[in-house]
Order: sequence, then structure tokens, then C-alpha cells
Amino acid sequence: MLVDISPPVRPSIAVWPGDTPLSREVLLDLAAGDVLTLSTLHATVHLGAHTDAPSHYGLGAPSIGEVPLDAYLGPCEVVRVDVARSARITPELLGDWTPAAPRVLFATGTYPDPDVFTTDFAALSAPLVERLAAAGVVLVGIDTPSVDLSDSKDLPAHHACLRTGTAVLEGIVLDGVDPGIWELIALPLRLEGFDASPVRAVLRR
Repeated sequence: MLVDISPPVRPSIAVWPGDTPLSREVLLDLAAGDVLTLSTLHATVHLGAHTDAPSHYGLGAPSIGEVPLDAYLGPCEVVRVDVARSARITPELLGDWTPAAPRVLFATGTYPDPDVFTTDFAALSAPLVERLAAAGVVLVGIDTPSVDLSDSKDLPAHHACLRTGTAVLEGIVLDGVDPGIWELIALPLRLEGFDASPVRAVLRR
């Protein structure tokens, strides 16, 4: 079974305020009598389901074209967590839970519509990222636009990911996905020098 956890990438998809929205420029069009259809995409690289590069939050850190691919492919655990809006997921909130796979995706349900940007989504705490890394987690994902809160300026979760070498997957859609163990496939494009890459994130059993 294959489950697509990427939101549809279309002009209506919400992007971070001030970032570049998606648009398509049609250069050639079969419907207009051209020999083929050819188009250009304009958009932020933080589009829909995407992975941040360490260079997004660390000066001199690797760009997305330099990161190893291992973190983005392999066993993962989907965890549904009951967290308040505008709150961070803490180790205490998860009690005695321990990760059962080296990749963990958190389903919070706090960002229900990828076409509508809201600011009250949940996020991760730095102590949680550090606890996951200590348990062998190499990638953490969340069904919101960011692992940090929308008004965060110091980005503690991002910087915890930088310190621990944890890969980041944001903007995924986990509605209706059963918690438990899956195989994650979410490879970034080899974009040299870029600070993120959109991915086609899927789960497989």
C-alpha cells in the first residue's frame, strides 16, 4: 500500500507570508497549436511537503544538494499526538513513549488546510528533538509548515536539528494515516546551494 502524504502543489497552496507563491508560466501550449506544451514554475523551495537544508538555519551549513539521502528513505513511525494549537510537543507530553523507527512523523491536526495559512499550528520543542536524536532518530517530520512556532525568532527546534544532525520534513499531510510503522520515501531534489527542496513524500507498507 502506498499513501501520498504530500499536499497538492497548485497556485492556491499557501506559502509562508512574504515567501514566493507558486505560479506557472506557459511558454508553449498544445491547445494553442504549438508542437508541445512547455511551462516554467516559479515558487519558493519551501513549497508544500518539503525538507529544510541545514543552510536554512545554520551559517555555512550544507545546502540541500549536499545532504546525504539516507535520512529520507527507510522505516518511520507515524505518531498521532494530542497537542494544543500554538504549543510545542515536549517529551513530557509523550510520556514514556520511545521511537520505534529512526524516522518519526508527528500528526498534530493543527494545520488542516494546506491552501490556508494559519499561524496557530503546533511545533516541536528542542528537548524533544534532542531526545529523539539520542534515541537514534535521523529525521523528524510534522504536518505543519514548520518544526518551530509561527512567531518564533530564535528557532529552537530548527537549531536543535542542526546540533543533532536531524533531517527536517515539513508540510506533510497525515490525515487518515494510521499510526505505526511505515516506510518513508521523501527524497529532496539535488538543488546545489539551495536552502530546501520540495519532496513527493509517500508512505509504503
